[in-house]
Amino acid sequence: MQAYARGLSALAAVAALTVANAAMADIRIGFTGVLSGPQAALGQDQYDGLMLGIEQLGGSLGGQKAVVIRDDDQLKPDVGAQIVQKFIEKDKVDVIVGLGFSNVLMAELRRIKESGVVALSTNAGPAPIAGRMCLPNLFVLGWQNDSMSEAMGKYVKDQGYKRAYLMSSNYQAGKDKLAGFKRFYGAAPADEIYTQLGQLDYSAEISRMQSASPDALFVFYTGGVGVNFVRQLRQAGLMEKLPFFSESLIDSNTLTALKEQAVGAIYGTPWATTLDNPQNRKFVEAFKAKYGRLPSEYAVGGYDAAFLLDAAIKQQDGKVGDSKALAAAVKAAGANFPTVRGKFRFNSNNMPVQDLYAYQVVKEGDSVGLKQLAKVFTDHQDAYVADCPLK
Repeated sequence: MQAYARGLSALAAVAALTVANAAMADIRIGFTGVLSGPQAALGQDQYDGLMLGIEQLGGSLGGQKAVVIRDDDQLKPDVGAQIVQKFIEKDKVDVIVGLGFSNVLMAELRRIKESGVVALSTNAGPAPIAGRMCLPNLFVLGWQNDSMSEAMGKYVKDQGYKRAYLMSSNYQAGKDKLAGFKRFYGAAPADEIYTQLGQLDYSAEISRMQSASPDALFVFYTGGVGVNFVRQLRQAGLMEKLPFFSESLIDSNTLTALKEQAVGAIYGTPWATTLDNPQNRKFVEAFKAKYGRLPSEYAVGGYDAAFLLDAAIKQQDGKVGDSKALAAAVKAAGANFPTVRGKFRFNSNNMPVQDLYAYQVVKEGDSVGLKQLAKVFTDHQDAYVADCPLK
């Protein structure tokens, strides 16, 4: 009997160890974003920011080794949806990070909802998921799509411009951006033009815009598309003549390409390399040292994601098997993790509440730099939160 009891005790110990090991297994992160084509820099920056954060945390999140699986959605909604399905069903990830452009995220939404897996969008924040389609397991760590445009709408209004001309790519985010601008601009624009997603030649649109004789121009074009647009605007002689406002166009990647061609451009943002707080100084210095370039707003989302997950998983004592509990921990940690933005929290719809600024590209000797013109909003929340059933 004693031998039998000892055998049962040994089996129980092995079973307990197995359960403990399962509970404290590697944290599996699935990263998906655009990593090819004209917009590849946006996805690469998000990934590089995430990996830098994990590296600074010793390769772990919440004390558990972090394993990151990366995939390229190619800016195609169907590809993004397939990647998310693979992450959930085959790779058995604990968290999904990145999630690409708004049109791609909307295609991924059903699988995220059905699986319950915790998902962090480090770029897109489309209006539907800020409102009636909000999810308890989906968090937007970058910005709600309208927010930076809302800051520019208010800033342009405050500067006294009466005939702003609006342009954007024709997809969910583009429509959100111009809606946000108009919400705080408070007047009818001179015109509102939507162009093909990924379009590179804007000569016809620029000619049409000139004919309208606006007193300001606001655009939403990102990555290589934005670079092309500014160069063509400069070639037409309009950067010197027409006050130029944007959001998500000016970042470290586009400034490297544009240099002095971007001087004078004003843009809205929740973050800049010059924000003075300890976490941001550490981030900017380390990113530049590791990758040989300055970080962008997109890199911020990835970097903050690492520290947010670290704080949330610590709250769970390293356990991530319960997706609902992890989502609750992410929500709580949103107000307490070390963010490069200085302060941050999630609203009831899991969208950011954060400060928003107006910055201008200025000449600094033989180079260009950024000058903060104003803090446009303090603790700004999106316009859709009342439509979200989450509390």
